[in-house]
Amino acid sequence: MLKLVSILWNSFKMAIQELKVNKLRTFLSLFGITIGIFCIIGVLATIDSLNKEINKELNSIGANTVWVDKFDFTQMGPDFPWWKYVKRPNMRYKEMQFLKENLKQAKHVALFLGNAVNADYEGTTLQNTFLFGVSEDFAQIQGLKIISGRYLTEADFIRGTPVCIIGYKNAEDIFGSAQYAVGKAISVNGHKLLIVGLIEKQGTSVIDVGFQYDQSIITSNTFFSSMFEEDKVGRNFIMIEPNEGVTTKALSDEIRGYMRQIRRLSPNDEDNFALNEVNYLSKLFDPLFSTLNIAGWAIAGLSLVVGAFGVANIMFVTVRERTSQIGLKKAIGARKKTILTEFLLESAFLCIIGGMIGLFLVWLLSVILSSFLPFSILIAPRIISLALGICIFIGILAGIIPASQAAKMDPVVAIRTK
Repeated sequence: MLKLVSILWNSFKMAIQELKVNKLRTFLSLFGITIGIFCIIGVLATIDSLNKEINKELNSIGANTVWVDKFDFTQMGPDFPWWKYVKRPNMRYKEMQFLKENLKQAKHVALFLGNAVNADYEGTTLQNTFLFGVSEDFAQIQGLKIISGRYLTEADFIRGTPVCIIGYKNAEDIFGSAQYAVGKAISVNGHKLLIVGLIEKQGTSVIDVGFQYDQSIITSNTFFSSMFEEDKVGRNFIMIEPNEGVTTKALSDEIRGYMRQIRRLSPNDEDNFALNEVNYLSKLFDPLFSTLNIAGWAIAGLSLVVGAFGVANIMFVTVRERTSQIGLKKAIGARKKTILTEFLLESAFLCIIGGMIGLFLVWLLSVILSSFLPFSILIAPRIISLALGICIFIGILAGIIPASQAAKMDPVVAIRTK
């Protein structure tokens, strides 16, 4: 064990010495390793952080929920047949109520209505902000947090009371400070609404599914319906959260049966509604992640190959410079295995130094980008482990030939070499 520690320490000292004595040569040789690690770790850290942020946002809107909607997420694209889906009937409160009463595998069922509106308060106007009309279970599915005031009560939903809760940014824009929002009355498209609650600040979202709570005003679906006729509702769907242990696929099958029953569709009629699983939204980013991965590995691979040749060149020069030392070591009893291990470890340490510089650059870039992006870029421990693993592998690969040459040297010939 002590011998192994001694070999490791000696190899590390030799690597540092090489870096000190031949700074420019070593730096240029390790530059490829640094760029390779920077590219692949930068890409992996960005994708990993973006993935976590997407999952976090999906969880906040109910990642395992199913939305009964006019439009089909899976059909979105440049050739999306809007004319086909626009003609479909809107979701109605009585349909939501029927599903809520009959679905055996559903935990919560809520109706969501949305329109762009203008909101006014004492001469200050918010144009094209979002007014949402929701039913009772909405807060349970979305997990909204009220930081001041209260949420809508059962009486508000039953009576259609003209009250609302407001998003943080909207409150700041109208009142100058969000803390003054609760208790104030605003005019929304000519209708007076009393603000009874303030929604916790959400921040910028990576994915936009139409909620944008910071810029929203939320009232009961009952009051919303008194403001807008059914055919003038811009966004309209039913959101359904399954019971514990129930898959969205199983829930979708049950919903489809009841929706076809409600709408009196015959066996030959196609669905005039869509069942969208919110988890599908995360799959929309898969092509982007795949492209980034391929690009990152391609650039990293090229840089690492160049870096490996650079490290190999250093090791060949090092073996030549230390030929007499190698001969002396072998003459006093050093084994081939020991010489081989020392040079391989030195090569690996050189690559690790290059890799650590690359990791530092990624960390520096992540700090800068995190101040601009709507999410923080973090380097996970497993990514750091991958970087170190790549460095060790490249180091051993680059040093295997020169290390083998050093291990096979004849001690008498080596000692005489100047």
